[in-house]
Amino acid sequence: MAYDLNNRLVIGVSTRTLFDLTFENSIFEEQGLEAYRRYQIEHEEEILKPGPGFALVRALLAINDRPGQQERVEVIIMSHNNADTSVRFFRSIAYYGMNITRAVFSGGSPLTPYLSAFGTDLFLSANEEDVQQAVDSGIAAGIIRTDKRTGYDANVRIDQIRIAFDADAVLFSDESEEIFQKEGLRVFEENEKSNAKNPLKEGPFANFLKAIAALQREFSGSEVPIRTAIVTSRCAPAHERVVRTLRAWDVRIDESFFLGGVSKRDILAAFGAHIFFDDQEIHTGRAAEVVPAARVPYRRNSSKDADSNAAAKT
Repeated sequence: MAYDLNNRLVIGVSTRTLFDLTFENSIFEEQGLEAYRRYQIEHEEEILKPGPGFALVRALLAINDRPGQQERVEVIIMSHNNADTSVRFFRSIAYYGMNITRAVFSGGSPLTPYLSAFGTDLFLSANEEDVQQAVDSGIAAGIIRTDKRTGYDANVRIDQIRIAFDADAVLFSDESEEIFQKEGLRVFEENEKSNAKNPLKEGPFANFLKAIAALQREFSGSEVPIRTAIVTSRCAPAHERVVRTLRAWDVRIDESFFLGGVSKRDILAAFGAHIFFDDQEIHTGRAAEVVPAARVPYRRNSSKDADSNAAAKT
């Protein structure tokens, strides 16, 4: 009987998401793929240190260990490397006691077809083009920041996962964001007020949020393993459309922050986010000073890109 992933939250992660490969990646960038492959083979007995997504991935896998629950989370390694380099990765995974047994080593081929084949709900990678291709294909994906200077602690244990999302261009489409960018705050607020009862269109992370909501319904009270938050620059009166959209989706959001331009950094630290998704580099950069963060690129076939392409041709 085939192994069924249909009722699982499927998370695809790159090796640089899971482990600190800063030095190894510098070898790849400066000396090329063959030098990188040779280094990994020569050091395959050495255990890799945790990377920016390590604690989150381990906490997601721990949901499967809860008494009386069927396994609900599947984590799959997604890598452009070939299997020759896999020994060190899986040796490190076993060392940390993480139940990750499935992987794609594409040997340089694009990863997106395999993300789709596995029904991936979320893909985290440090490779911008991989994430861009995933988002273009309708898969929730984020470019995880890997520049934390203090390292990542392998001993961190997460009892309840906390995931924070920006609103526009992440959970929702970028249509309202475009109005703000092109016509300013007053026109944006007027548009949101007049359309308050019209649900926003789904953005790249809408289905991922819905998958989390489905998992949350299987638990009660303090046993819920994931807590979610919206952290957005929207404020009243633009907040109402967000509330009504989530109500229309029948989606649970535990905490909502309508900041009206107030910095997201300290709010995310207070919430204790284990990952924050935003479409703007300025927000993910500041957030990454206190919590793990990932940038969500705009779809290349979005109206933003169409406008950019048109401008380039004129």
